[in-house]
Amino acid sequence: MGRLVHFEIHVDDMERAKTFYAEVFGWTFEDWSSYAGMPYFGAVTGDADALGINGALMKRRGPSPDPGQPLNGFACTMGVEDYDSTEAKILKHGGKLALPKYALPGMAWQGYYIDTENNLIGIHQPDANAK
Repeated sequence: MGRLVHFEIHVDDMERAKTFYAEVFGWTFEDWSSYAGMPYFGAVTGDADALGINGALMKRRGPSPDPGQPLNGFACTMGVEDYDSTEAKILKHGGKLALPKYALPGMAWQGYYIDTENNLIGIHQPDANAK
């Protein structure tokens, strides 16, 4: 079975991206650059006993996506406890709104943003009362 086990976010400015993801989502990073042979930081995204996966930030090797360009790859969506406060953190730390908060009726609140590196990211707050 092809279960997702790791993700990579391509970035232009490693320190700016590390700051964004640390401040908004509380991620921590481990320098794996010598192993990867390029600027590459492992991202610890939460408690090892919680549902989810870890990934990495890696130095982008080409131009960043143009604004308004269709997604060419995967969108990572982070589970959050408080949608509105997470949105405020995203915007405070240089992210931009891509698709405003909307209800997945009876399930959750969902929305999409552009990170500091022009990547699309999603946030998802479970809420059985969303409508």
